[in-house]
Amino acid sequence: MGGAFLAAAFLARLGGRIGLPTIPLFILAGILLGPHTPGYTLLSNPHDLEMLSALGLVLLLFYLGLEFHMDDLKTGGRKMAIAGGTYLALNVGAGLIFGFALGWGTSEALVLAGVLGISSSAIVTKILVDLGRIGNPETRPILGIIVVEDIFLALYLAALQPILSGADSLSAALIDGGKAFGFLLLLALAARFGTKLIGKLMNTKDDELLVISFLGVAVFVAGVSEMFGVADAIGAFMVGLMLGS
Repeated sequence: MGGAFLAAAFLARLGGRIGLPTIPLFILAGILLGPHTPGYTLLSNPHDLEMLSALGLVLLLFYLGLEFHMDDLKTGGRKMAIAGGTYLALNVGAGLIFGFALGWGTSEALVLAGVLGISSSAIVTKILVDLGRIGNPETRPILGIIVVEDIFLALYLAALQPILSGADSLSAALIDGGKAFGFLLLLALAARFGTKLIGKLMNTKDDELLVISFLGVAVFVAGVSEMFGVADAIGAFMVGLMLGS
């Protein structure tokens, strides 16, 4: 595992010298050193990295939440909603049409529409960080569209939860969907009205305790979110939004 990390870091350093972002090079390192391509295999079981990869995604979306403030959502909310909604309508609609054109069923087409309709918040955020543009004024609309996508994704996954979980009855489907929607609503209410209280609870002058507390609450809420059928990264993003405000 250490060798794989070093190889990924080496490729990323080489790419950085010619202005390439790190994420494609990390992916390339995984392809070259994994068990499904010719050549030397450093990681024979990629699942050994599942926990680390999930944690990395959670922390990156948590960071996105910290960077995006509620004031930004209030001031540019309408423009962000229109831009993000237009983007989603075009891409989700195209995904549905494509799924039906392939002869798939409704549930499969809905899943494909979600896959094609959402850009990767993690990749967009990481590239903005790599380019040193995360604090630029023009980055705010980009982050705003990502936020609209993330909120839509949370709602979409909650609606798809009965399908993905294989609920075998209407009542089971309603319970699964209701749990996901209810937890998402709870996170949204906490982000809207509970930021001051949460800030007081997390406040400390000890930097070490502050980091541990932030890390703990981000990972904990991400794990609980997954239990309720909401993507773990969405839970981490909502926590970052609360603490960043």
